[in-house]
Amino acid sequence: MNDQTKTPSRKTKDGPSLIDCHVGARLRARRTILGLSQKELGERVGLTFQQIQKYEQGSNRIGSGRLFEFSHILGVSVSFFYDEMPRELKSYTQRGVNADKLDPEKLLDAGIMNTRETIELVRTFYNIKDDAVRQRFFDLMREAARVCSTS
Repeated sequence: MNDQTKTPSRKTKDGPSLIDCHVGARLRARRTILGLSQKELGERVGLTFQQIQKYEQGSNRIGSGRLFEFSHILGVSVSFFYDEMPRELKSYTQRGVNADKLDPEKLLDAGIMNTRETIELVRTFYNIKDDAVRQRFFDLMREAARVCSTS
C-alpha cells in the first residue's frame, strides 16, 4: 500500500487516527459526566490512569473487548463511543474520501461535550431520581431548543 492509499482510520507513525481520537473523547466525556477520575476507571478495568489517558487521547487504540468492558462500567452501549461522529468522518468510514480533505481540528473538536456547562447540566439531569420528572424535563428542553432554533 502506498502513501496515497493509506487511510486515516488506521493508526500511523504520525499519531492517533481520527476515529481513535473520537472514541477516546467519548470515553473521556462519559467518564467525566459520571464524576469518575482516570484512576478510578483504570482500577475498575485493571489499568493505570496513564493507560486511560492514552485511550482518551486516542494514542492507544481501544480493543473491542476493552470497549465492551468500558461500556458496561460506564452504563452505555458500545455504540455510544461512535455516536456523534462528525459527518465528514462517517463519510470517510463508509465510502472513503481523500484524506487531505479531512480537517482534524473540525473532526476532533469535542466542543460541546467538554464544556463545564454541558457536564454540569448532564450531572444535574441525572441527579433527578424520578424517571417521569427527568423525562418531562428532557421533553421541555427539546421543545425549547426546537422553538428557539426556528425563531
